[in-house]
Amino acid sequence: MIEKLTKRRSIRKYTDEPIADEKLNTILKAGLLSPTSKNLHPWEFLVVQDKEALNKLADSRQMGADMLKGAAAAIIVMADTTVNDVWVEDCSIAMSNMHLTAADQGVGSCWIQVRCRQSRTPGVTTDKFIKELFGIEEKYAVEAMLSLGMPEKERRPMTLDEKLWDKVHYEKF
Repeated sequence: MIEKLTKRRSIRKYTDEPIADEKLNTILKAGLLSPTSKNLHPWEFLVVQDKEALNKLADSRQMGADMLKGAAAAIIVMADTTVNDVWVEDCSIAMSNMHLTAADQGVGSCWIQVRCRQSRTPGVTTDKFIKELFGIEEKYAVEAMLSLGMPEKERRPMTLDEKLWDKVHYEKF
């Protein structure tokens, strides 16, 4: 598992190669298998592969979403906020599982935060922008998007030596 974690990197540049359906379905399975509070599964996943829609999604953030213009797909992760009060955590676990599984499948991915972010349209949140674009009901809150594509280039794995071990504390802070 640690080896898989070191190989996972945020990938923002992709080739024109499509993602095989089998790989995309494996990534989605990882999200569907994510643990949730009280096993309530408040999340929903919206898969976007249409190039025009991906280009529009790039405008859903003031910055940090332009990689969607070159992506083969995006998975929008949202939750029915009436199901439980820990939907943010549940969505984040699903996002992490899909992010790691994408790397394991050789698919590049990048987490794009949605909640508490602004779109390029003045006064419009990223959440509202996405809901209007895809006709998502108001009871849902969009947590994040995962951009997906075949990596333009390989990035070297991280090493444990590069990590900040001074962030680990034992018995007291």
